Amino acid sequence: MLNRRTLLLSAAATVACLRTPAALMAADVSARSFIQGLADTAMNTVAVKDLSDAERAQRFRSLFVNTFDLPEISKLVLGRYWRPATSEQRGEFQKLFEDIQVYTWTRRFKEYSGETLDIFGVEADASGDSLVVSQIRRHNLAPVNVSWRVRKDGEIFRVVDIIVEGASMIVTYRSDYSGVLSSQGGKLDSLLAVMRQKADQLKTTS
Repeated sequence: MLNRRTLLLSAAATVACLRTPAALMAADVSARSFIQGLADTAMNTVAVKDLSDAERAQRFRSLFVNTFDLPEISKLVLGRYWRPATSEQRGEFQKLFEDIQVYTWTRRFKEYSGETLDIFGVEADASGDSLVVSQIRRHNLAPVNVSWRVRKDGEIFRVVDIIVEGASMIVTYRSDYSGVLSSQGGKLDSLLAVMRQKADQLKTTS
């Protein structure tokens, strides 16, 4: 006969099995709604025609800072160079990375021509993150497959990575920046100098 402990464990497992699908479904819906809301906000505020460059950049910066996990992204992009970095270097890296993204995306939104985002579903990740699978549809051009890795932060979600046609934003930047660091003997200040120059260039041309 089953003992009391076995019965309790069996009951707990049964309850978990009953609850897990609903909990996962709720998480999927929330992650999907988060990305859809992010896309809608970008289209309705950043992609608006006749905005000044400064206003467009300011609107995107606000959206970017509030929806992306910049501290985590910065840590992942720097990889093994994060730990030995000083707090000042970490802070400047994060700010420069933010600037580069803002000026890059501001220019793209300035050239917006009616693209739409279709969300196909949400996949669970072994790390606990959710991967929102989507596609950007463009007029007379092939669609672009984009997956958004999102993480629950308290009661809200934040983006921790974007995978475009299989290429991770974090992996791509980590590879590029590691190349610069390797060529400069691992000196983070040298990378920061390159990033300052890049940010200034993008700001001028955005």
